[in-house]
Amino acid sequence: MPDMMNAVEITQPGGPEVLKPVQRPVPRPRAHEVVIRVAYAGVNLPDALQRAGMYNPPEGASDLPGLEAAGEIAAIGDAVREWAVGDAVCALLPGGGYAEYVATPAAHCLPVPAGMGMKEAACLPETFFTVWSNVFMRGGLEAGERFLVHGGSSGIGTTAIQLAHVFGARVFATAGTDEKCRACADLGAERAINYREEDFVEILRAEGGADLILDMVGGDYLPRNVKSLADDGRLVQIAFLQGPKVELNFAQMMMRRLTITGSTLRPQSDLAKARIADALRTHVWPLLEAGRVAPVMDSTYALSDAAKAHAHMEAGGHIGKIVLEV
Repeated sequence: MPDMMNAVEITQPGGPEVLKPVQRPVPRPRAHEVVIRVAYAGVNLPDALQRAGMYNPPEGASDLPGLEAAGEIAAIGDAVREWAVGDAVCALLPGGGYAEYVATPAAHCLPVPAGMGMKEAACLPETFFTVWSNVFMRGGLEAGERFLVHGGSSGIGTTAIQLAHVFGARVFATAGTDEKCRACADLGAERAINYREEDFVEILRAEGGADLILDMVGGDYLPRNVKSLADDGRLVQIAFLQGPKVELNFAQMMMRRLTITGSTLRPQSDLAKARIADALRTHVWPLLEAGRVAPVMDSTYALSDAAKAHAHMEAGGHIGKIVLEV
């Protein structure tokens, strides 16, 4: 490996314009880590939150943005046995994906699915780790249940729709345009709800209520989600785009036996993330290789154009994933 690499750093908290190309030292692997020569890196909302100064990296992680990437392993730590130099992998990262090389725990890597390119594989880790851990491990979604996901055309939403559908749930999704609603329906949503024109509360209540809701909006969606739940329903919160503070009548939680929970992925332990990776390899990777589930691609930008990629993501018109070509 070379001593220096191209990367994109956050020069100060702010808008997309604070993302600037730089030269950085190439990372070296610790005992249980690998270093990946990055081909493509995924662009995600947490990257924008970090750029804005609202989502600090964990202690010891790279200060560079980027939580997922795909490429070839360029170096392995002394304790790594499951991977070899040259293996094609995609990986969940603690940070540092906006660069030519990145270090990550070996246990957070997964093989690039057979028949899939690096660009598509770079879209898998952040969204699939998030959806699997929150919808299936935490939320306990089962076949036949009614599942509502907000932001259905986002990377998280398109992944959640597909996985919930393939595992036999009845899927409902919200999105902000008719085009996005059609995309949700094409992926397996039984009912795609344009939230600018329809009330998802009324629609779900008419169906008997949602057994599980995955929400990233927060704000005034929180009491509306509670109204949308069936008795014994579960609400899983993964972000608060409209804020985390709202007045909520918790008596409903007791009277209707509701569960309100949530999680963020990045602060979880390396062991917890490794367990999610193992579950994905067992339950989801065969579906990817069979073509029953696939990442939805929106657009590709050069690494040096990361600021343009962030501006596009925050404009909100994208459907699916945005990636950086390294």
